[in-house]
Amino acid sequence: MHVSPALPVAYCLLAAMLFGASTPVSKALLGSFGPFTLAGLLYLGAALAVIPFSFRGGSAELRRDGRQRRLLGSAVLFGGVAGPVFLLFGLRASPAASVSLWLNVEVVATALLAWSFFHEHLDRRTVIAAGSVLLGGLLLAAPAGVAGLRAGAWVALACMCWGLDNNLTALVSGFTPPQTTAVKGLVAGTVNLALGVLFEGSPPAGIALLLALLVGGLAYGFSIALYISGAQLLGASRSQLLFSTSPFWGVVLAWTLFREPVLPAQIAAAPLMTAGLYFMLTARHEHEHTHVAMFHAHSHRHDDGHHNHVHPGLPAWVRHTHAHYHEPTTHTHPHVPDLHHRHEH
Repeated sequence: MHVSPALPVAYCLLAAMLFGASTPVSKALLGSFGPFTLAGLLYLGAALAVIPFSFRGGSAELRRDGRQRRLLGSAVLFGGVAGPVFLLFGLRASPAASVSLWLNVEVVATALLAWSFFHEHLDRRTVIAAGSVLLGGLLLAAPAGVAGLRAGAWVALACMCWGLDNNLTALVSGFTPPQTTAVKGLVAGTVNLALGVLFEGSPPAGIALLLALLVGGLAYGFSIALYISGAQLLGASRSQLLFSTSPFWGVVLAWTLFREPVLPAQIAAAPLMTAGLYFMLTARHEHEHTHVAMFHAHSHRHDDGHHNHVHPGLPAWVRHTHAHYHEPTTHTHPHVPDLHHRHEH
């Protein structure tokens, strides 16, 4: 490889930092807004942040495809409408630091849904990782009793929605990361804000409104676009593992900026979840597999063993984006369930 993986890793880690920091800030903003209203403002802020970067790229032919539109629409419904509302209800019932760590369940939800419905393989290390993360989540809920379990249930629902969003978004082709983020932000923001006005009244103007839009632009807009960019370069599994560090950034901010108390359960749960991430990160999957004929658009290079078309004068290591066709091929190599490796096992 002529290009270091540092760039996509940086994309995913920066996305994780931005999103994780939004959890305690969102909890503070719930003092000014209801859950629906705040979710709407966060996603409208996301759309406003990425729209200037959404006018170029992608494939018009693929964007007209009905299947691609259904995939994007479903991702918007689960990840952009339902997930944020469930998360904000969870924030109302538990300290922001505990909710931040609960968000690690998204890794498990993504993996289980991928295995159940999207033809991804789960090996022994991945199953151990899932168990570690779930045990850590239950440990977080125990000190708060019923309230903790209630908050955990809300956040678990949010994570299931985002797990579906992750898997569906990974299948979307023809839309650039900013375009996908803009669509999600506009639709999700409009729907949630309309529900907020209907059930919670008009949102207050002033600094709180501007802060909600700013948090949405950074923690949702740039974060989602960065995550999708990293996922296209690293594959869905590795990018999600990196993004799953987001709760720890939320915990740090809750402890330092908002002076929330450090609970023993949070300290005990952290190594369990860290161990889970380690087992998932060190899992290795390799076997002979066949790629069917495929037409799609995404960022790629010509030295990765999967993109053999030629551009005269363009070095093989230069990354670029356009719609392209894949001939059927069979080979063996280590792989993750990225755009090219969603086959049955």
